[in-house]
Amino acid sequence: MRNWHRFLLASFFMVFSLGLQAEDNRVYRLKLATSWGSTVPILGEAPQELKELVESMSNGRIELRVDDPTKHKAGLAVMDLVKAGQYDIGYTASYYYKGKDMKLIFFTTVPFGLLPVEQHAWFEHGGGKELAQKVYEPHGLIHFQGGNTGMQMGGWFKKEITSVEDLKGLKVRIPGMGGEVMSKLGVLVTSTPLGELYLALEMGQIDGVEWISPKFDMNMGFHKIAKYYYTGWQEPASETQYLFNKKAYDKLPKDLQAILESAMNQVAARVMSKAMYENAQAWEEIKTEYPDIKVSSFPPEVLSAFKAANEEILNEAAEADPLFKEILDSQRAFIGKAREWTKMGDYAYINNTNE
Repeated sequence: MRNWHRFLLASFFMVFSLGLQAEDNRVYRLKLATSWGSTVPILGEAPQELKELVESMSNGRIELRVDDPTKHKAGLAVMDLVKAGQYDIGYTASYYYKGKDMKLIFFTTVPFGLLPVEQHAWFEHGGGKELAQKVYEPHGLIHFQGGNTGMQMGGWFKKEITSVEDLKGLKVRIPGMGGEVMSKLGVLVTSTPLGELYLALEMGQIDGVEWISPKFDMNMGFHKIAKYYYTGWQEPASETQYLFNKKAYDKLPKDLQAILESAMNQVAARVMSKAMYENAQAWEEIKTEYPDIKVSSFPPEVLSAFKAANEEILNEAAEADPLFKEILDSQRAFIGKAREWTKMGDYAYINNTNE
């Protein structure tokens, strides 16, 4: 009888083991919606890099389909597609959805905020990841960093900006918090679609446009029309996001979850290094071919006005939302520490050794 029990027990474990093996060998087909088309430098390439990496690392157990806005027709609504379960993963920028939840801005960037390395340190070690979980959990999403394109330029303008008065009545395409700040100072902020920006600038329908940085901007051709190129203040660290539908994520085996997270981290690191490299290359080309372009910073008076308007917007939102205030206080506390070291380290090195 004892031997019979042993046989039954051994048979059970054999069947259980075979069942696990069969489950582990399943192919999981996932769909990813991205906010950027394949022709957009760097950001358009990242999802395809992720696809190749996860399919290779999983030995084919994950198949990832990537759809860009030409397919899903919702470039600025990718988060909604993932929340609704139409897609498993979204590659996007969380500040696109500030109208739905203002707290989402902190995980892309805020004006006068953290620099890329500072923001990454805050996210990984200063409580940012835990705060992101608090924000995204009610939306049924899991958040992963998707790669930082770095400091964004302040935009291309047809005329020089010498004072706050010069801003009033200008028609400017600038999204996110930067647009809200400029609007407070009398700028007529437009939402001209990306594909229409060049023609709108050329035809005088807009007076200025903020897109990203040299590589991205050169791809759009703004430098051929507007000759005043202003340095940034509105997006000092533009982090993208992979947003995963939690129900879809929880269905995956733990090893495939780990593979996905590792692959997303690798692609995110490539986005940041590639943005640095490509911007340097693009600016060298622009500088050589278009020597009449004038790179300027906004005057101190204008920057002070931007900063005051930004603080007003943030403080108002913090009064209305305790979690918004918690995140804002967390970033402000960290920037107070990190910026001192950034100045002592990077800034001092550049100022003291740059020829």
